[in-house]
Amino acid sequence: MPCSRAVLTNIWLLRKTAYMGFLSKLLTMGEGKQLKRYQAIVDTINGLEASIKPKTDAELRAFSDSLRERAAAGEDTAALLPEAFAAVREASVRTTGLRHFDVQLIGGMALNDGQIAEMKTGEGKTLVSTLAGYLNALSGDNVHIVTVNDYLARRDSEWMGQIYRFLGMEVGLIQNGMRPAQKTPAYKADVTYGTNSEFGFDYLRDNMAIYKQAMVQRGHAFAIVDEVDSILIDEARTPLIISGQGEKSSQMYEIADRFAVGLKCLRVKEVDAKEEQDDIEADYIVDEKAKTATLTPHGQKRAEAYFKVENLSDPENTTLQHYINQAIKARGVMQRDVDYVVRDGQIIIVDEFTGRLMFGRRYNEGLHQAIEAKEGVKVQHESKTLATITFQNYFRLYGKLSGMTGTALTEEEEFRHTYQLDVIEIPTNKPVIRKDNPDAVYKNERGKINAIISRIEECHAKGQPILVGTISIEKSEELSKILKAKGIKHTVLNAKHHEREADIVAQAGKYGAVTIATNMAGRGTDIMLGGNAETLALDDLKRGLIKLAESKVQEGELDERTAKMFVDKMVYEANGHAETDNPGILAVRKKFDELYKLHKAQTDADAEKVRAAGGLYILGTERHESRRID
Repeated sequence: MPCSRAVLTNIWLLRKTAYMGFLSKLLTMGEGKQLKRYQAIVDTINGLEASIKPKTDAELRAFSDSLRERAAAGEDTAALLPEAFAAVREASVRTTGLRHFDVQLIGGMALNDGQIAEMKTGEGKTLVSTLAGYLNALSGDNVHIVTVNDYLARRDSEWMGQIYRFLGMEVGLIQNGMRPAQKTPAYKADVTYGTNSEFGFDYLRDNMAIYKQAMVQRGHAFAIVDEVDSILIDEARTPLIISGQGEKSSQMYEIADRFAVGLKCLRVKEVDAKEEQDDIEADYIVDEKAKTATLTPHGQKRAEAYFKVENLSDPENTTLQHYINQAIKARGVMQRDVDYVVRDGQIIIVDEFTGRLMFGRRYNEGLHQAIEAKEGVKVQHESKTLATITFQNYFRLYGKLSGMTGTALTEEEEFRHTYQLDVIEIPTNKPVIRKDNPDAVYKNERGKINAIISRIEECHAKGQPILVGTISIEKSEELSKILKAKGIKHTVLNAKHHEREADIVAQAGKYGAVTIATNMAGRGTDIMLGGNAETLALDDLKRGLIKLAESKVQEGELDERTAKMFVDKMVYEANGHAETDNPGILAVRKKFDELYKLHKAQTDADAEKVRAAGGLYILGTERHESRRID
């Protein structure tokens, strides 16, 4: 009897699954061998410590110079690795007070081999990058260290930059809003820190440059991407677009929006559910999974009557169709405070993966203008694309690419297929003591919400800090409303509070804290049990500086704008590591150190209370589209 197509498909899927499982086992066995090989090199590095530790600062700098000479002469990085890593470890101890653990050395080797190092949260990925960064910069090639935001790029360039500078290397920093004259020396440095967007946009600008001297980048030899899964997977197809001003926006966006307001919408979750809806009375269908909006035959007739055209599908009505399609998408698919926020008369996109506001970015193909018409703000000029590239294509330009993250194994196949990058799981320095509980599934939304509130009350009653993760601003606000009614003090973190993101997340471990966070907001910020003393010290310092600035404004010494710039500058420099002889900055840093010690004593005591209460409780309210985010 011949097999049916369904049976053959199932057999093929079973064989494929078995093959992938077999392949996964083979790769895991290979990973074990690789870790053993790395461990042997770690033993060599540890053996060198006795000869490097007694060196004076000048002798260690001279040793670094000799490594550069050997690299320039063509010596392979594999031969230089043990000595280079030993030098970086010792330089780190002398500048930052941090000594690389053996597992961090293994992480550095994985990065040098062009792999993705999966390291658990808190294992010190930032410090790991200095090992591979220094080794690959010895040859004179520019190393790019890519972070997810300007704050982390600045922090890491100053903090980790001490290690590179101690060993005679220059460190550059690329920030949003810098002029080309500032970027050129930053790229000429041995190691350059910046965000994925800035590196990508600089590449596009270089390609648009008329003269060679107007270009700022000097090649793409080696990149270390922090939060590599977020940048290379989540944002892989996000296009970076440099656009110029196009034609003035047509009034048709506003006319089409007035038409769309009166239409009846039908929402479907399943893609196939639309096929049976040919004779429905709704005017357009929203496919929630595909995020599309489509006019039904009924809606098409209404459009033809409204715009007085005989047949909307005629070629001469293509432009009209475009305006209508964008209007119903703006009304039916794009949600305020989820996909975008309205601020100061502008539509600002919310990053769907991080919950952060994406200033300066606009939806293309007229969707942004359609949303502006929907929200009643000024409809901006349409733009025309001058240059574009996706992150996926940009990062493929690098001769060697590596990355770090706490969550890469779930996307291992995609990394290997798309970027030819292997993922290696780096062991933790100490055993993981976190308890991972199974999912709790409820019959309905109300039952789930009640259980969430009940768990928050239970934790809050005993002082155990709880961090509640949601998938949208809407869900966060719903939980917040219930907690307010119950009188439970809490903090909400979402795109509306973008500026306070790092501060809110930093204090999520305080005794009795209740924090509601959207998605992956606050990535790269340390949550300390008992509270983050550094953030508390900066808050105190800022309050003191604001009082000082206000008194200077009243006395006529400063105007309000200059006073604000003074406060921002001093807070920016207070916990910085950049070298300076400015007496004002040095005084602020001294004051910050005093406040930090004061708060550290309190947070250390509170940390013990938090541990006694059960540690930080993390509660996910629902599954995300990506397993890795969960």
